[in-house]
Amino acid sequence: MSATLKYHGHACFSMAADGRRAIMDPFFTGNPMAVESAEEIVCDAVLVSHAHSDHLGDGIEIARSNGAVLVATYELALYCQRQGVENVYPMHIGGGHQFDFGHVKLTVAHHSSALVTDEDIVGLSNSCGFLVTMGERLLYYPGDTALCADIELLGRLHELDAVVLPIGDTFTMGMDDAAIAARMLGAGLTVPMHYNTFEVIQADPHEFVRRVEAEGLCARVMEPGEEIQI
Repeated sequence: MSATLKYHGHACFSMAADGRRAIMDPFFTGNPMAVESAEEIVCDAVLVSHAHSDHLGDGIEIARSNGAVLVATYELALYCQRQGVENVYPMHIGGGHQFDFGHVKLTVAHHSSALVTDEDIVGLSNSCGFLVTMGERLLYYPGDTALCADIELLGRLHELDAVVLPIGDTFTMGMDDAAIAARMLGAGLTVPMHYNTFEVIQADPHEFVRRVEAEGLCARVMEPGEEIQI
């Protein structure tokens, strides 16, 4: 079997198989890389790695308009429920669950998670990543994690069909650390993300692909709106 991976710009991807679609960190409004609007998104699940505005993004609105389940760490999921998302599934790091659309397990991500407004800064649980299985294909979506030993463990424990890795530096791994992470994971395909959306996260994704390929691994740059089979 296979699954479709679609890049929506910045750190937003969706994965589809068997007529079901899950979208991760759906940041459309205010995203200069987005080629779609939040109103165009059709999905069965919204996966949110943490509460920062470029990751939670339009997740609440998309979950509400689609009647989709919103999956996040416990406190963030409850926050989204209080904002009108009827179907939430609170989880936490290390936990997994079989949904109708596929299987999701939350992974460690070394990063923060907070809602930042003009009036306040509210911490909302831990940041996380996701192992998502759909169509018998396993994707590792790490969120905004730093390079850490947990990544090597994931590579040892799982045969990953695809991984998307942040390369923009400043707030996440930069290209050097992301290349190390790619080697640790040894996925069938590595795709860069979280770069060039803002001035402070400029990076050359093609240079990253060259570094990963030099390790004997498969990598490619995806353009916003592009879909591939994994």
